[in-house]
Amino acid sequence: MSRIDPLQPARIVVVEPASSGGATLIGVAAEMGLRVVVASADTGDRRLSDAVRGAAETVLTVETNDQAALEAAVRELHDQEPFEAVLAGSDIYVSATARVAAALGLPGLPVETVDRVRDKSVMRAAVAEAGLRTPRFAQATSDEELRAAAAHVGFPCVLKPVACSGSIHVSRADDMDQLAAAFQRLVTDPVPDMGQLHEHRVLVEEYVAGPEFSADGYVLDSGEVTLVALTRTLLGPEPDFVEMGHLTPAQVDSGILEAVEAYVVDVVRAVHLTSGPFHCELRLTAEGPVLIEIGARLPGDRIVELLRLVTGVSLPKVAIATSLGLDLDEAGAFADPQAKSAGIRFFSAEGRSSYRELTGWQDMAALPEVTETSVYFAPGELIPGVEDCRSRLGHALFTADSPQGALDRWQALGDAVVAV
Repeated sequence: MSRIDPLQPARIVVVEPASSGGATLIGVAAEMGLRVVVASADTGDRRLSDAVRGAAETVLTVETNDQAALEAAVRELHDQEPFEAVLAGSDIYVSATARVAAALGLPGLPVETVDRVRDKSVMRAAVAEAGLRTPRFAQATSDEELRAAAAHVGFPCVLKPVACSGSIHVSRADDMDQLAAAFQRLVTDPVPDMGQLHEHRVLVEEYVAGPEFSADGYVLDSGEVTLVALTRTLLGPEPDFVEMGHLTPAQVDSGILEAVEAYVVDVVRAVHLTSGPFHCELRLTAEGPVLIEIGARLPGDRIVELLRLVTGVSLPKVAIATSLGLDLDEAGAFADPQAKSAGIRFFSAEGRSSYRELTGWQDMAALPEVTETSVYFAPGELIPGVEDCRSRLGHALFTADSPQGALDRWQALGDAVVAV
C-alpha cells in the first residue's frame, strides 16, 4: 500500500466514526499513511466495524458522550505523542470534536461555529438573519410550547429534534393531533441514539414542498467555497422522511444548479463555516432553494463514494488535508471520475418486524452495474419498529450512464428485492 511521504508522520484522532463517511475517512487516512487513533465507546450503535478496527492504529475506548472524559483520554495520549488533528466521525460528534481540538490547541472549526450548525434552531436563525429564505420555525419543549409553535408556523408543518441525525423522529403533521402525537412518540422513545436519550427540545417548522437534494462541498482557509456536486435525495412516503436513495449528479438544468450553488455559498457564510467539508440538505421550490439543514461534516449514506465515482473528488481526503494544512493536490484529493452517474438504493422492511428471505437479492447483487451491497439485519433478527434510517434493511450502490438512467436503476433495484 502506497504512502504519501508528507503525511507519513501525521497522527490523528477520529471521534466516533458512526457514519459511513466517518468509516470511509478512517480507511482513507490509513491508505494515505496516517496513524489513526479512533476514540469510541465501542458499544451498542457505536460498536466499531471490523474494517474500522483493522484500519486504526489504536482504539481509544472512552465514553464519547462524556466531554470531560473524552478530553482527558485524548489529552493523555496527546501528551505521550502529539496528535496533529482531531476529526469528527459523525454529525453528532462535531461539537465534541471541536472542543477536544480547542483544548489541545489544534486546528479546527471554532466551537461557536459547530454549535451553530449542530443546533437546528440556531442554524435556522443564522440563515434567516442573513436574509436567506428559510422555513418559518419555532422551538418547543412542552405541549404548551408545541401549541404556540404550531400557531406561529401553521399547518402542514414538520417536527424534528434540534440535534438528531438520520431523520430520526422527523415527521410531517397536518393538524394539532398529528403534531402532538409525533411529539409524544419522541418524548416516550426509550431507545438511545448513539448512547444518548432523545432531547425533548424540538423544532416546529413550515413544511416546504418540493424535491430534496444534498449539496456537498468544502471550504478552504482562504474562504473559497467549492460545491463538488448536487445529489438528488429520494424519500419514502410521508409523514416520515426516510431517505431511500441518493443519485449523483442530480438531474437539474444549469440555471437551477447555479442558483443552488449561489444559495449554498451564502448559507455556508451565514453559519460561518471556514474550513473543511460540508453537507447541505435543501428543497427546491418554485421560488428557489430552501435550506433543510447544513452540517460541518462528511455526508453519510455512502454519498462520499458516489461523489468519488462521479467527480473524482475524495471528500475524506479533503477533510484530512484541510485539518492538516495540506494542499489538496498534495493529499491526492482529486482523481479521474469512474462513472457518469451513481446512486444508492436502500431497502425497506415495509412494516415487518423480521424477514425470512430477501428474494432477488443474490441476482441483484450480481448485476455488473451494482458495485457494493450490504445487509444490515440477518433473517429472523428483530427490525426496529420505527420509520427512520434505523429500520432500513440494507443497500446497493450502483453506477449508470446518465442521471435518468440512475433514477430508472434505483426503481428497478427496488422492484427486484422483496422481504418475505
